Amino acid sequence: MADPRGFLTTERQGAKARPVAERLKDWKEVYPEPGIGKTLLPIITKQAGRCMDCGIPFCHQGCPLGNLIPEWNDLVWRDDWRAAAERLHATNNFPEFTGRVCPAPCEAACVVAIADDAVTIKNVEVSIIDRAFDEGWVVPQPPERLTDRTVAVIGSGPAGLAVAQQLTRAGHTVAVYERDDRVGGLLRYGIPEFKMEKRHVDRRLDQMRAEGTIFRTGVEVGKTLTGQELKSKYDAVVLAVGATAARDLSVPGRELEGIHQAMEYLPQANRVALGETVPDQITAAGKHVVIIGGGDTGADCLGTAHRQGAASVTQLEIMPQPPDSPHPSTPWPTWPLMLRTSSAHEEGGERVYSVSTQEFLGDGSGRVRALKLVEIRMGENGFEPVEGTERELPADLVLFAMGFLGPERSPLIEQLGVELDQRGNVVRDGAYETSVPGVFVAGDAGRGQSLIVWAIAEGRACAAGVDRWLTGADRLPSPVAPTDRPLVV
Repeated sequence: MADPRGFLTTERQGAKARPVAERLKDWKEVYPEPGIGKTLLPIITKQAGRCMDCGIPFCHQGCPLGNLIPEWNDLVWRDDWRAAAERLHATNNFPEFTGRVCPAPCEAACVVAIADDAVTIKNVEVSIIDRAFDEGWVVPQPPERLTDRTVAVIGSGPAGLAVAQQLTRAGHTVAVYERDDRVGGLLRYGIPEFKMEKRHVDRRLDQMRAEGTIFRTGVEVGKTLTGQELKSKYDAVVLAVGATAARDLSVPGRELEGIHQAMEYLPQANRVALGETVPDQITAAGKHVVIIGGGDTGADCLGTAHRQGAASVTQLEIMPQPPDSPHPSTPWPTWPLMLRTSSAHEEGGERVYSVSTQEFLGDGSGRVRALKLVEIRMGENGFEPVEGTERELPADLVLFAMGFLGPERSPLIEQLGVELDQRGNVVRDGAYETSVPGVFVAGDAGRGQSLIVWAIAEGRACAAGVDRWLTGADRLPSPVAPTDRPLVV
């Protein structure tokens, strides 16, 4: 194990964010890299030593990938970083992504967290992979020989990339189709630069290209290339198109200008942060911004609006404010229901709970000027408005961040004829195969909106199912079954 008394003698020391006044002036990551100048690595080593190598490591249960957390904690504490990187990659294709944007359900399930602060698993993880890249330990792993099998992966988000890398390394010829102009899906255009700089995505894509994965951008499969053509060209097809059908809010005034979905707003901001020019960009500069939705996407909009120079930012949530400490209904090792403050919330803005939008009010020229709100409470028939609590909230820009309802009803879904469940997700069996033979699905398209760590885990498992279908052999690891459900509420 790591330091036998580390969890008793060493206090938790998490990553320190850059000062708010500094980071609001740029789009660089909020948290500096642990490996910069190697100054933070000794701290990470001591933090890894807090891992108590418990008899039953519940962090494995908390992590959908089954990351070998106690093993690489021990290796870091012993200063064997290269071996730690190998153990990290044994279960996770992209730890540089999860180490930055995963909410770390593993830490909620950490045994040390029963009576103390959890091990800084996420910080250790990202430190391992950043050092591995710095030292040149992350190299292409092309297959020794190629099969005569071909696979098309539709979508280049974390699930699609995980499928592609696993199948490429198994020797199959894999082509990834992406409708945007650049590869990465939500990794590139959904996650703001201040949470994960896109150079991390690009260096991993360089590795995948060197391994033999083919990327084809600007191709909207179902239009440019039909589902029938796809099936005739490839031995297997994997749908990794995500759950991008956004939830809307149908109230009076919805048609007013200045009301947008978060995924209309965030991709434009990401492009501009990377030096591109976006005509008629949706921007928060000088505006009173209202974000409807209190989850991660809402926080991403919040941090983006701050950096664009919003006059004010208010985030609305229909649910009551969570407690400051874990609620009794979510005991260890489940993901605790409690108030969470992201780096974006630390930068300013106001959070308002238990409110519902009744109407959007215009300024007479067709643009939104305010929201009509009412406080709500839980009654016998669900949420009920509280009389006398109606009020107006000024708003020049309204952003919807209320979650997603499954994959878009694209022509591809219809052309392939795959079965959908009652929630609109693509139905799959235990091998991730859809109702159409040879067509598979991974990630949010089959699971519904979820975490990046689940997308990668399902991508790896789906790749195992595809490889088994193509070769009849069990050659790739399959970390999760489609029926598995996370500890995350």
